[in-house]
Amino acid sequence: MSFRFKLVLLFTVTLVAAVTLVTWGVSTYTAKAFQGLDQKHSEALTDQFQGEYKQRADEVVNRVQGIADAQATVSMAIDVARNLSDASVYVEDATGLARSHRLTFLDIISDDGTLISSKEWPARFGYKMPWVTAEGAQWNDEPAFLNRAELPEGFALSLTAVRAVLIGDKKLYIVGGQPLDKEFLSTLVLLPGMRVLFYSNLQKDFDANALIDANGPVSQSDRLSAFIEQVCSRGIPTDHTIQWSNDPASAESFHAIPLKGRQNQVLGVLLVGTSRADLVKLTSFIRTLGILVGGAGIALGVLLSLWLSARISRPIAKLSEGAREVAAGRWNTRVDVRSHDEIGQLAANFNDMVRQLESQRDRLMQSERVAAWRELARRLAHELKNPLFPLQLTIENLQRARKQTPEQFDEIFAESTATLRTELENLKSVIARFSDFSKMPTPQLQSVNLNEAVRSAVRLYDAQFNAIGRPPVMPELYLDENIPPIQADPDLLHRAFSNLVLNSLDAMPGGGTLTIRTGQKDGSVRVEISDTGAGLTPEECERLFTPYYTTKRHGTGLGLAVVQSIVSDHHGKISVESAPGAGATFRIDLPIRPRDTNGTGAGRDAASSE
Repeated sequence: MSFRFKLVLLFTVTLVAAVTLVTWGVSTYTAKAFQGLDQKHSEALTDQFQGEYKQRADEVVNRVQGIADAQATVSMAIDVARNLSDASVYVEDATGLARSHRLTFLDIISDDGTLISSKEWPARFGYKMPWVTAEGAQWNDEPAFLNRAELPEGFALSLTAVRAVLIGDKKLYIVGGQPLDKEFLSTLVLLPGMRVLFYSNLQKDFDANALIDANGPVSQSDRLSAFIEQVCSRGIPTDHTIQWSNDPASAESFHAIPLKGRQNQVLGVLLVGTSRADLVKLTSFIRTLGILVGGAGIALGVLLSLWLSARISRPIAKLSEGAREVAAGRWNTRVDVRSHDEIGQLAANFNDMVRQLESQRDRLMQSERVAAWRELARRLAHELKNPLFPLQLTIENLQRARKQTPEQFDEIFAESTATLRTELENLKSVIARFSDFSKMPTPQLQSVNLNEAVRSAVRLYDAQFNAIGRPPVMPELYLDENIPPIQADPDLLHRAFSNLVLNSLDAMPGGGTLTIRTGQKDGSVRVEISDTGAGLTPEECERLFTPYYTTKRHGTGLGLAVVQSIVSDHHGKISVESAPGAGATFRIDLPIRPRDTNGTGAGRDAASSE
């Protein structure tokens, strides 16, 4: 994932998150504001209903009280109080009194609870109404209350008041009321989007026709049945939201208030409904606006971030390319960045660093060349000094032999010339090994089966694995047959693997196990050669590939240097992992196809590990 893509992605995600958060916050705040406003409107409408309810109750009380105070009513009470009076003469009086005092319901009841006259149901003359004469009732002090009025066709909800006319120890009860119906609801002033429903709870089960508004019965009233039954059973104000169709704008919030009768039974339910259409539309508008603003912001942000990332990433890409060029050995590389900000300063510092590295590299190369020549001189002096000393002694013996007899001289001469020839051969061998190392050849690439190259190197030492007179070495090969062929020089690979196998054999004079593995890793092939020898110290591991360095008693120290040179010419890497007493593992990573073949070594037959 590039830096430019990360920057664009970060900018886009941040903008989307910000727009989403703002949209959510505004929508949530709007919903809460609407909810609060709806609550205030519902409370205002509820207060209006309660005011109208109280006013209607006071009117009913005043009208019933007016009937009770009328002289005609007092005369009726006196007449009915007589033991032998005929109450049937008053059976039609309730109708006239109700009409004159604008009451819908009116009943006149005697002291024993017998109905004398009824405006709403005249045929009930003589019917007993014991609730009116119940002990403890102080009707003249009580306000109007909700009451279930019985009608020929059923029941009606009435706002009822009762007053008693006292004649001696007898009473005449005047029971009058007004219905709570759609006419009463029509007196309420509603805000747009609001409506008032009223349910008369006069039946045991839910009655759809008992739910009305100012226009009459409400459609789809059954959708509110469970809610109304819950309010009736609990007897406390309750809120509920119902969605009338699949359209969210059809949702309506209801605040229900139970209305109780004189015995604390729920006889009615007032429902204040508020449409959520405006809230849904506003919320939808906010979300749509958020999406549009977010989309426009994202588009602008992407363009801006692309421009900004290009302004930042292009110089960084130049710096990265410059670093790769320097890593490839092109020390004259410079980065051309002309900005005056931190990136420009970084580019200038990079160029200064490359110049300093180039200068230090030149000084280091000079120092290394001097050190290499000194090491070469030291090794040559050491290697040449060994045969020169016998040569000197032999020549001195020949000089002393001249004084001997001819027979003695011939014997000494034969021995001396044999010694001279042997030591001269040793000198030639030393010179040949150093000469071969200085002439490592350029790899001649061709398709090579790495496993076969390993097997060939191992077969070369089959005789030494079980040589008579020395402990055996067990070779174990774990070769990945799925590795692809690589482009390499088979002869040079054979020499490198042979040197490593021989190095492992020398490290296990007491026998052990030689383990070789092949496999793939990160687009290259890997060869691991492990032994169970004495191992190496960290200091020895660091110097192991240095030319002319050896941990053996006899050797030139060129074997592993040759291996490193071959691996380097194939653009691979070699490393060693070891610890004292834990053996050693050499790892070679080779590319499947090297970048180029400009090796630096020469000498196809350099010495194997001495």
